[in-house]
Amino acid sequence: MISALANALRTPDLRKKLLFTLGIIAVFRLGSTIPSPNVNMARIDECLAIATQGPSAGIYNIINLFSGGALLQLTIFALGIMPYITASIILQLLTVVIPRLEALKKEGASGTAKITEYTRYLTLVLAVLNATAFVTLARTGQLLPGCEGILYSEELFPLITMVMVMTAGTGIIMWMGELITERGVGNGMSIMIFTQIVASFPTGLWSIKQSHQGATGWILFFLVIGIGLLVMLGIIWVEQGQRRIPVQYAKRMVGRRLVGGSTTYIPLKVNQSGVIPVIFASSIMYLPVLYATFRPESAFSQWIQANFTGTGVYSWVYNVIQFVLIVAFCYFYVSITFNPEEVSDNMKKYGGFIPGIRAGKPTERYLAYVLSRLTAPGSLYLAVVALIPTIAFMAVGAQQNFPFGGTSILIIVGVALDTVKKIESQLQQRNYEGFLR
Repeated sequence: MISALANALRTPDLRKKLLFTLGIIAVFRLGSTIPSPNVNMARIDECLAIATQGPSAGIYNIINLFSGGALLQLTIFALGIMPYITASIILQLLTVVIPRLEALKKEGASGTAKITEYTRYLTLVLAVLNATAFVTLARTGQLLPGCEGILYSEELFPLITMVMVMTAGTGIIMWMGELITERGVGNGMSIMIFTQIVASFPTGLWSIKQSHQGATGWILFFLVIGIGLLVMLGIIWVEQGQRRIPVQYAKRMVGRRLVGGSTTYIPLKVNQSGVIPVIFASSIMYLPVLYATFRPESAFSQWIQANFTGTGVYSWVYNVIQFVLIVAFCYFYVSITFNPEEVSDNMKKYGGFIPGIRAGKPTERYLAYVLSRLTAPGSLYLAVVALIPTIAFMAVGAQQNFPFGGTSILIIVGVALDTVKKIESQLQQRNYEGFLR
């Protein structure tokens, strides 16, 4: 791998792409530390120290994880790339529901460009809404528990300026992600998420060491790193697993030429849905907490506080509900992203068939059968990985500081694998050996 990296750096155009990507990442991290106008950073640091050790520390640590520590500090890049990810998921779901979007998706490159344009507009709308919500929470003292005086001024113009700056920050992040895709190593948006999550890893690891005195802290520190590496190895093994369904194309005459007769396959991954079900489940689990925040006096809110926040995230009720939601969302997301009927019709149209399976409805039923059997272990795998923080709490007492959370480690491994494959493919084009030998 070291020799392959040396070869990559010796190749002028690939070296330029790597350095360009690193430069964009550096600018992104710099913007994540510059506060927005009208923000009292000294007061925010005091409140953060209290919030990350209080009863709701789990939620605030998750927010810090996905924003790289920028959101709760109200920096110019506070919203990060999440409005774009949310907009992309919404457009992907609407493509199944709205015929116009479905027609655009089938048009090829021009339709994809139009959907991307709609995604950008929706991203800006979501960024305005998110920025307005967080600025309002900061003004009323609800952004961090029992913390007021975060803003220097509560007049209208400074608040509008903050919203505009944070929205502009999201637009710049979206532009930088597209630059990485076009002029860097690719996977721009994924690399931005990867950067946000990895930025909080050193702090999380070091806090585990500091939570225990003497040699115990160092033993626990290296134990957590070892557990994380083993989990990464298991995730790589599952993520690379796929069921290849063979497809043969019959020979046919086109004009005076005989074409076709090739053999290929349909790759169905064990984890066909990726990390999206975990994100969906986490969002749903946060809704009761949001309700309990605004109606704390009700009996239901008190039950939520006991089972869904702080140390409650390690209760059996919370984990069972999260487990069931992840499995359900896996089946739901796979059903809307892979349509056996459409795949069967396309195969039939171009003269393709699965050996031993008749074209048409039998092929559709066969694909649905295989997909359902693959989704079962894939959904269980995602649900178990999502429970890693709970397992770590019970095993090593890492509590909320355990950095190798289920969602974060899935994103890190997935993005790293895709990026390494892209670099490897570019190395192979230049007759060099890649990262994966």
